[in-house]
Amino acid sequence: MSFLYKADPVRGAEWARLFAEQAPDIPFHCWPDYGAAEQVRYLAAWLPPENLASQFPNVEVVFSVGAGIDQFDFSLLPPDIPVVRMIEPGIAVGMVEYVTHAVLAIHRQSHLYARLQREQRWQEHPIKPAASCRIGVLGLGVMGQSVLSKLRDFGFPCAGWSRSAHALDGVDCYAGEDALPAFLARSDILICLLPLTQHTRGILNRKLFNALPAGAAVINVGRGGHLDEAALLEALASGQLSSATLDVCEIEPLPAGHPFWEHPNIVLTPHIASMTQPASAVEVVLDNIRRHQSGQPLIGLVDRSLGY
Repeated sequence: MSFLYKADPVRGAEWARLFAEQAPDIPFHCWPDYGAAEQVRYLAAWLPPENLASQFPNVEVVFSVGAGIDQFDFSLLPPDIPVVRMIEPGIAVGMVEYVTHAVLAIHRQSHLYARLQREQRWQEHPIKPAASCRIGVLGLGVMGQSVLSKLRDFGFPCAGWSRSAHALDGVDCYAGEDALPAFLARSDILICLLPLTQHTRGILNRKLFNALPAGAAVINVGRGGHLDEAALLEALASGQLSSATLDVCEIEPLPAGHPFWEHPNIVLTPHIASMTQPASAVEVVLDNIRRHQSGQPLIGLVDRSLGY
């Protein structure tokens, strides 16, 4: 029995060290070195091999090295192999830091003052209390709930939307398509933390932007596929949106010459909002391996019919 890691090789080296310390009885291989293919029982990958079933016929569990699994082509994975998304505290902590920073930068007009500094203009603008800035989070999974918990502590009125009903302390929860317009109408800063599925692809579109209060801001830390890029540029040009903070794009890396690069009202980061931390990731994966070997339910098991 062996474990194969197929993702960033630098992080793979750290995984190898941690496996050697914590599970020396499990042979660890880092792609493209996979040892004896028939011995591979567990695979951790960003993108699994296209010929997984034939190349590694004895794989029993596939782990995603990220919180999302939309990059997986499930048609290439045997239906009987469990797929597990990464559930580790470091991902949520990093996301909370990024989104909190983005929200506070918008709320305290950091980008306006950066421009004034470049222009050498000493000009103050009114400060609005957090209670006047309504936060809306699309997606109420672990990260959505963690973000709302932190922003609520600043005094922002917080709401969340998801397809299924939730109840969270201090958060107005909306559920289902019928509730989406009311949720959007009270969201001055909209944060997308949805998984990317056939139902959520392109959800950040012209219709959604027009349902937000005039001058709202958007933060997308979900996936690039959530965003209609042309609709975003139109909404920014018309003033319907005041700004957008984007950590993800449909094409990554973003191509040279793309209008997002130099847009004055777009803040762009290269998919770094949150990263899996090797130490806690290995801990979670090893726990799931032990659970699998003892017949217990896996933590983070993906429902293929839902796409997350």
